[in-house]
Amino acid sequence: MNSQQDFLRDAMRRLNLTRDAFSDRLGVRRRALDTWLLPADSGESRSMPEMVEKFVSEILLTHEAASAGTQRGRAPTAQPLAQRIAAEGRPHLLSVGQFDRGSLEELFQVADLMQPIARRQKVSRVLEGAVLGSLFFEASTRTRVSFGAAFCRLGGTVCDTTGFTFSSMAKGESIYDTSRVMAGYVDALVVRHPEQGAVAEFARATNIPVINAGDGPGEHPSQAILDLYTIQREFSRLGKLVDGTHVALVGDLKYGRTVHSLIRLLALYKGLKFSLVAPPSLEMPAYLLELVARNGHVIEQTTSLQDGLRGADVVYATRIQKERFVGEAIEGYTPEFQIRKSLVDELCKPDTILMHPLPRDGRPGANDLSTDLNHDPRLAIFRQTDNGIPVRMALFAVLMGVENQVARSMRDAGWRSPSHVGPDDAVFDGLD
Repeated sequence: MNSQQDFLRDAMRRLNLTRDAFSDRLGVRRRALDTWLLPADSGESRSMPEMVEKFVSEILLTHEAASAGTQRGRAPTAQPLAQRIAAEGRPHLLSVGQFDRGSLEELFQVADLMQPIARRQKVSRVLEGAVLGSLFFEASTRTRVSFGAAFCRLGGTVCDTTGFTFSSMAKGESIYDTSRVMAGYVDALVVRHPEQGAVAEFARATNIPVINAGDGPGEHPSQAILDLYTIQREFSRLGKLVDGTHVALVGDLKYGRTVHSLIRLLALYKGLKFSLVAPPSLEMPAYLLELVARNGHVIEQTTSLQDGLRGADVVYATRIQKERFVGEAIEGYTPEFQIRKSLVDELCKPDTILMHPLPRDGRPGANDLSTDLNHDPRLAIFRQTDNGIPVRMALFAVLMGVENQVARSMRDAGWRSPSHVGPDDAVFDGLD
């Protein structure tokens, strides 16, 4: 672990305990635990006694041994994470369906390890000499740049192309040929394509890692993983669990690939309530509703934003995917669907988390997440995007088999980065 705070948060997450339950398990006052979890530079932060650290480590070892002994009725496997989440035996990330709850938690531990590199405090060169091929046949800012930055932060370099115009696919080259050619040039591929299933075609043509950065209205697995990672980090700060939480998903639930992937990951947890807020023309696909229902969760579909937001622990908004509407009219997405500060103040809790995969559509009539929430500490969208770097670093490290080399490869960064990346970030001091 990188710090006392990370160690304790990771322990609570792995044990599935709230702060109250964790302090009871340790036999300490809740106030003592709170001071150990405060940022190290906080005036009220206190060092955890060495005896407590040893006790927590023993609890984790016992818990993991018990879990391994009961899982599928057999002894734990030493199989690397990359093999356990493989797609058809290959180190690709094509769908969130490749993960179970245990493999997600393991990936999040790797992401936690990446935090000091992502925050520009440390550097690592475990991917020095490796080249990433970044193929984006749809518009992207965050996903394309963050994947590239994540690879570079681990010492690699990036070759990219954007759009069909500057690709040989504009000349009629097949996906198979493009993928096989690129595999001869680079060590991993990140691909975004407007057609659902197209990234899987890229993966079938190569043995190098391929990551799905969005395939039309299908999935966006890395976004969903970083979204869940963000929820867990926010909940850790608040002393809450993902199990039993109330999640409101708002907007284009029909074509929004981020919500398609996120709801599948959240369905791995227990006892959730989902409020799905969308006009009838943009409702969540039936196959996803069936999957969530099979896992025992409560689903409420509504066209009322007020009903959907009331009491939610997480509000996840997504823009209307206008580029997916071919020969269709966008009907029913009126200003009543816009999440505004006045509505959040009226209906949501003080600790509700407000999320959005971005970009926010600020054009008139878009009715996307309002900018009047920009200074509200419940708004987690920039913490969400920041978390994209350590999560995508973790994915590269796992798929390329270097996750166990990262810790010993770290050294201090030779430059000074700002304490707050954004001018408004100081508002969130103490949240992380």
